[in-house]
Amino acid sequence: MTGTVYRSTGSWYEVKGTDGAFYSCRIKGKFRLKGIKSTNPVAVGDEVDFEIEKIGDEEIGIINVIHERENYIVRKSVNLSKQTHIIASNIDQVFLLVTLNNPPTFTSFIDRVLVTAEAYHIPVVLAFNKVDTYNDDQDGIIIDPETGEELLTMTELDEVRYLMSLYKSIGYECIGISAATGKNIDLVKEKMNGKTSMFAGHSGAGKSTLANAVQPGLQLKTKQISEQHKQGQHTTTFAEMFDLDFGARLIDTPGVKGFGVVDMEKEEIGNYFPEIKELRQQCKFHNCMHVEEPKCAVKEAVENGEMILSRYESYVQIVKGDEDNYRQDKYTV
Repeated sequence: MTGTVYRSTGSWYEVKGTDGAFYSCRIKGKFRLKGIKSTNPVAVGDEVDFEIEKIGDEEIGIINVIHERENYIVRKSVNLSKQTHIIASNIDQVFLLVTLNNPPTFTSFIDRVLVTAEAYHIPVVLAFNKVDTYNDDQDGIIIDPETGEELLTMTELDEVRYLMSLYKSIGYECIGISAATGKNIDLVKEKMNGKTSMFAGHSGAGKSTLANAVQPGLQLKTKQISEQHKQGQHTTTFAEMFDLDFGARLIDTPGVKGFGVVDMEKEEIGNYFPEIKELRQQCKFHNCMHVEEPKCAVKEAVENGEMILSRYESYVQIVKGDEDNYRQDKYTV
């Protein structure tokens, strides 16, 4: 029988068969011997073939074929640095939840998710969540990274508008939402209709709350923000897909603190930054890496203010494999 993986717990998989029924399945050991470097050879969203075996009084499915994936979102495995973890596959779009604080979402994290999605041609909607909690009287400051000088003082709402304008200028769709109050939830549902969507973001960014908002009664677990670290407590420990009442499928994913980019050659990373891809033909050297080379159109664009500095810094961090510092910056102009 053929089916779709809806839930993965690491060793067991819940598969929805073509008959509409769910089957608890395991995989044959040979999948681990095929050179698959991922910690999870089977991911939520995968199309698989399986057969039913009876073990005692229990019937279980044995997955024996994984169909070719249209795409997938992959990141570095948390504990095994040389391996990858496939978050989900066969995705129509990703909603990346961005929060200004509680927890803060750094531009470097956003950019790493965008790069991975670009590599597999997966559209991303940046959903700036918790807009109901931002106000116009708490000041935020943009600092010049070179001199340390305060360039601009802005309110929280200004900061959100500023970030949205940055990513809109590159071509990404941005919407302000509040999963708690319902602001723009109808718009999210409209964009999800007829598609398989993945919610991604840090723990505490509101993925489960948003899922419960678009599908009342889904009752995904939510937890409060950890006051000590201003980060969410992990509520989802594995990816899971849900069929929603309005003709959509949702993949809810574990919250992640970091997002290591994998499976990319340094020479191709620039292709996944739309603004760098557009400029690279103007560089003097056809194999320009936009880091040390002279007469580089990308570096000139940054110096002239025609390319966003934080985006260029994200690019350089990824190219250099700087895994230690990419969560430490916020954003600069």
